Amino acid sequence: MLKKVQPKVWWTAAAVLVILLISWGLVRKNKTDSPDVAVTGQSVKNLDPVPVTNPDAEMAAKIAKIEDIFRRKRRAGFNGNVLVVQKGKILYQNSFGFAHMKAKDTLDADSRFQLASLSKPFTAVAVLKLIQEGRVALDDSVQRFFPDFPYHGVKVDMLLSHRSGLPNYIYSFNDSVRHGRKYPDNLDILDWYAKVIPTPQPYNRPGRSFNYCNTNYCVLAAIVEKVTGDSFGKYLNSQIFTPLGMQNTYLVTDTTIAATKNRTDGHQYGRRLDKDYYDEVVGDKGLYSTTMDIYRFYNGLTKGLIIEKKMLDEAFKPRSFERAGIRNYGYGFRMHTKEDNTPRFIYHGGWWKGYNTMLWVCPEDDAVIIVLGNTYNRSTYDLRELLEVVHGSVKIDDIEKDI
Repeated sequence: MLKKVQPKVWWTAAAVLVILLISWGLVRKNKTDSPDVAVTGQSVKNLDPVPVTNPDAEMAAKIAKIEDIFRRKRRAGFNGNVLVVQKGKILYQNSFGFAHMKAKDTLDADSRFQLASLSKPFTAVAVLKLIQEGRVALDDSVQRFFPDFPYHGVKVDMLLSHRSGLPNYIYSFNDSVRHGRKYPDNLDILDWYAKVIPTPQPYNRPGRSFNYCNTNYCVLAAIVEKVTGDSFGKYLNSQIFTPLGMQNTYLVTDTTIAATKNRTDGHQYGRRLDKDYYDEVVGDKGLYSTTMDIYRFYNGLTKGLIIEKKMLDEAFKPRSFERAGIRNYGYGFRMHTKEDNTPRFIYHGGWWKGYNTMLWVCPEDDAVIIVLGNTYNRSTYDLRELLEVVHGSVKIDDIEKDI
């Protein structure tokens, strides 16, 4: 009896083995061909800057000047966190003041700040990743994703570069439109634009001129959700935050314990500001993060861990030349340009309900400055003196005091 069964068993075992080998080969091929970049623990660790040990006299003098600048900023009312990195080394890192004014709880390096418009570079990178994967195209119209969108001729590249001419949603709708859901989300905004009569007047014709407008990035975040089938926060987390080891970055709409841990409050004139009606509209704002996570984001981008270099170059390419001057805008990043129209400095700031934020990068000097404040104070943007220390006075002789 055993002799009769044994050949069948061998044939079955052989068939199973062949199937397993084929499956293993397909899985391996899929992993190799996947457009997602697998970032190892070592790679993530290498994204962090390192403290300066035993600085030479020149660096010690630079550090002392930076310390003095921020001591004076603190006396002028600055409340927040700062990180200054050059050539991968931490020149300065510190926290000033409180996370919550009423509680008087001291800020630390893990305190999370609402990034306000500094959220826009993250949105731009999310869209550029989808473009790199062929799921979205720069010349796609908004109607490809939302057929009822009432403004025609608006394309993805115009949204990214603020050249759509769209009106700002924050000022587009009167109280009679705002009914039902208390806090609208991105899809509510798009639905309003599609249904409200009369349609809010556009600022300009699509593509005609640069006009910085939050609606552009509200629409881009909605496109990400439409294409991926994920919430905007889930997509950012899986495709950007987790691969780069950004464990302290979450959308305001995420109310889990992990997401709300270490969140600060925004303040103005010493008082906490309540939740805003438009707080759950994201993409143009809405991210909470830390100085170190923002550095990981920029460092990971330049290392090609999220999008390819040629795609990042598109983000850093100036696209607004209506007005003469050094200021310009690419895809999600502001910049000051050189005479050959290449970026000299790359940056983005933000303001929203008491929060002031700034990311400033000098590629030539390999320097990154990150300033996050949670009590409205113009000194957050007053970087000229700091830039003179980091970059040298010659390089910033034509840069205004307030960026």
